[in-house]
Amino acid sequence: MSDDIILVLGGARSGKSRFAEDLVINQRANRIYLATAESYDSEMDDRIRQHQQDRGASWMTIEEPLKLADALKAHSRNDNIILVDCLTLWLSNLMGRDSPIDAEFDNLIAAIEELSGPVVFVSNEVGQGIVPDNALARAFRDHAGRLHQRLAEISKEVYFITAGLPQKLK
Repeated sequence: MSDDIILVLGGARSGKSRFAEDLVINQRANRIYLATAESYDSEMDDRIRQHQQDRGASWMTIEEPLKLADALKAHSRNDNIILVDCLTLWLSNLMGRDSPIDAEFDNLIAAIEELSGPVVFVSNEVGQGIVPDNALARAFRDHAGRLHQRLAEISKEVYFITAGLPQKLK
């Protein structure tokens, strides 16, 4: 059901998550925050805790760092709206485990076509800087770019956030 898909892109600390949360709050009563982050240190623990406090108790939080397509299918309903934050963390998790990236992207796109409720995806745009100096970083940038293009193609709306200001691309 790609006519209920929104993609929100932006750089780090651009305001993309806040913008996406505002979109979700304004649409449906049952809000699900599908978090892809994994914490490996106290600084990330603090970030996750702050995000949860900022959202408040009106959100159901589901943590799923790898099986994103399965989590979307399990929680998608007409009376739910899911916010996925964020796709680039999910990509990092997949790459760190040597997962088959293209197959995971195919699974995600196939799952999106089967969903019964709306989804807002948040992701970091990483392709606007210099070419990275190592193969891993270049692969990450390339994978993220391909994923963003695939999602933008099937999304109803696409936004790019800069300095907290949204620009509607589609």
